[in-house]
Amino acid sequence: MNDIIFRTERLKPHVVGFDNQQLANEARGAFHQLLEGTGSGSDFLGWVDWPEKIDTAIVKNISSDVARIAPKIKIFVVIGIGGSYLGARAVIEALQGAFGNNGPRVVYAGHTLGEDYYADLLDLLDANDYAVAVISKSGTTTEPAVAFRIVRQHLERKYGRDEAARRIIAITDASRGALRQIATDEGYSTYVIPDNIGGRFSVLTPVGLVPIAMAGHDIEALLGGARAMRAVCISSDDPATNPAMRYAMVRQAALRQGYPVEMLVNFNPQLVYLGEWWKQLYGESEGKDGRGILPHSATFTTDLHSMGQYIQDGQRLLFETVLSVANPRRRVCIPMDDEKNLDGLNYLKGKSVNDINHCAQEGTVMAHNAGGVPVLEIEVPEIGEHTLGELIYFFEFACGLSAYMTGVNPFDQPGVEAYKSNMFHLLGKPGA
Repeated sequence: MNDIIFRTERLKPHVVGFDNQQLANEARGAFHQLLEGTGSGSDFLGWVDWPEKIDTAIVKNISSDVARIAPKIKIFVVIGIGGSYLGARAVIEALQGAFGNNGPRVVYAGHTLGEDYYADLLDLLDANDYAVAVISKSGTTTEPAVAFRIVRQHLERKYGRDEAARRIIAITDASRGALRQIATDEGYSTYVIPDNIGGRFSVLTPVGLVPIAMAGHDIEALLGGARAMRAVCISSDDPATNPAMRYAMVRQAALRQGYPVEMLVNFNPQLVYLGEWWKQLYGESEGKDGRGILPHSATFTTDLHSMGQYIQDGQRLLFETVLSVANPRRRVCIPMDDEKNLDGLNYLKGKSVNDINHCAQEGTVMAHNAGGVPVLEIEVPEIGEHTLGELIYFFEFACGLSAYMTGVNPFDQPGVEAYKSNMFHLLGKPGA
């Protein structure tokens, strides 16, 4: 079942012809490149069928590790960068309550080189029982490798080498690389990053499933949502019935009509990191050879008080994709009449905060659309594991389509290496 509602009526008259025959033909061509493996980067298409083909033993083993580790820890440290942590963080922060979660608190390392961050992390780990997932295909990516050295030493000093080994899960290559060697030597529990799935497409593999499960969330429901959306996305090359194709076509139409920036907008603060994951997915996949849409994200109404003026009256260079959630998990209503009504809010008596939020959303869409901003709307019924699985697969499939329509390889990232070369030279790395 596809729970996503996809609305394009607010695009017109700003983005005209997104449903024209040329774009439809390009989208069909990209569709067949993805499913038939005839496009560039086809060695990294394992994610397309992964929700159907994942070995059930992986989910069982993850459940066993969670049952073994979670009851004895307060903190679970996820070490990774880019796709090795953003997908998991997006799902965890979407599902957990604003001030807590269902399982151990998940914190992150390896995504920064901020020294104060690591000093503060070590203080937290001094005071709490914890375990670690280290995620790296090679084990030599600088940021997570630095973090793992620091955290591993702390873990071994706190618990001893043998117990530390029982508290580390390594998610890495099947047979090669520094982390695989360390994991084998030390006897860590391990999971494999599939060779044919790149980092930014890996959230539904153990890369994302292990942290999400450790945080107390239902990974089988997440995978079920992805399977449901996959069935929709691969079933037809007709944009009328394939929402991922329509999304890819809208993006390309907007780009070609002078809107090179897409802002993914949500009205729910728990979706901030879904936006961060989405930015990496599209930025690394499309931003090549001087091409591609610049992905940006915002959380409204918060960012309407910082970026709202520019969006409304600034250069007409962006279009918005509004990710709307129909139903919150819980309800909070505006209290009874205040006799003095100094804040002027008595007219809202009895309304829920969500009622107000939806009116703010509709008012924003109306204002931006009238101001010349094309607005695309994607609505989901609620924030849950199944829906997030659908969204993840939807965005991944549409990303592959849109990148092929842009004329680039969706699955490499040659530009990421430039800063590393300079950094290694400045640090005096041998051979750099």
